[in-house]
Amino acid sequence: MSQDIDTKVQAEVRESFGKGFARRLRAAGKIPAVIYGHGTDPVHVALPGHQVSLLVRRANAVLELDIAGKPQLALVKDVQKDPVHQIIEHIDLLVVKAGEKIQVDVPIVVVGESFAGTIANLDAVSVALEVEATHIPEHIELSVEGLEEGTHITAGELTLPKGASLIADPELLIVAISVPAAAAAADDEAAEGETEAAADASEAEAAE
Repeated sequence: MSQDIDTKVQAEVRESFGKGFARRLRAAGKIPAVIYGHGTDPVHVALPGHQVSLLVRRANAVLELDIAGKPQLALVKDVQKDPVHQIIEHIDLLVVKAGEKIQVDVPIVVVGESFAGTIANLDAVSVALEVEATHIPEHIELSVEGLEEGTHITAGELTLPKGASLIADPELLIVAISVPAAAAAADDEAAEGETEAAADASEAEAAE
């Protein structure tokens, strides 16, 4: 969980629904949400807008909800935003239990610089893991420091946090190191120029 923002969230149970009510909620600085899972009936709530907007910037955020005095852990499953203004319109929350193992997609973050003249192409931006609900890694760090052209790193080669296990196909390509097309074309042209120059020199020698 994030250490910078308080994940304890006061959730107000709501009995009213519909677009009009949702608009009024958002105008009051709150976000409509629904909590479901573990065989429970869905619970519709209103969450404090500013606090929750900051919390959900992190992938797989887990909120410590207080629902009318009852504590409940919930994983952010889906955040619906207005496509134009990017205002959060609704959040889906999944009930989770402390110590429970869940499956989540964890973002990949590439660090370091690959060998001079090459680039690291991130083929998969996240990887599916099984982790404890209260110990979801913020991201998986992948170093490409000094790696040369042609190097491939698959999901099975990732260093996972303690307690996490891989759900994704171990052969899933995460990163490929290559030379940019423009640079490769320039190298080819330079090589062709050198070959032509050598051929011209040979012809000149033969003519002499």
